[in-house]
Amino acid sequence: MIIAIDGPAGAGKSTVARRVASELGAAFLDTGAMYRAITLVVLERGIHPGDATACAGVAQETVLDFAPDGTIRIDGRPGEPDIRGETVTRNVSAVSAHGGVREAIVAEQRALARRLGNVVAEGRDTTTVVFPAADHKFFLSASPAVRARRRAEQDNVPERYEAIRADIERRDRLDATRALSPLVQAADAVAINADQLDVDAVVGRILSTVRASHPSDA
Repeated sequence: MIIAIDGPAGAGKSTVARRVASELGAAFLDTGAMYRAITLVVLERGIHPGDATACAGVAQETVLDFAPDGTIRIDGRPGEPDIRGETVTRNVSAVSAHGGVREAIVAEQRALARRLGNVVAEGRDTTTVVFPAADHKFFLSASPAVRARRRAEQDNVPERYEAIRADIERRDRLDATRALSPLVQAADAVAINADQLDVDAVVGRILSTVRASHPSDA
């Protein structure tokens, strides 16, 4: 069974997907971490994020897998916390927009899902491109203001609220307007707006939907 969750940056997809996977005994596939990992390697090698050919080469050469706790490994080394750094965050949308990067990473995501079996995957195009035939699709969103406030609170940097909001809005524009695999809500995805919902409520809605359709599997 594949459960795919898409949505904009900062909507809480990773937290929700990880919780849903734990509840269902499924593997958690953090597709965003894979693009962050490639971005980290690109930056470490001094490659410009706009160099499509070089970025694609990194994506094709770098071996990505996940540790038992769900965190990503890059050529065998831990990717956390480096992939969550501010510089990676600023550049991941540009790197992940390249067709060669997306082709390499999507192929790896599908291969991982085949090996893992039951998977909860989250990202920007998991419902539309990576797993268009997923058993369940969800689109998790929240307003830029709410996403920025939650991120500022999470990182304990309330003074950076405006800067965080500006970056979220910039990433939204890049993700929604890129030529390949733009962020869009799949026609058959269940929409969940988390402006007034906490993580428990969002997880509960997803689990209710899944269990109603697959009581024996969930």
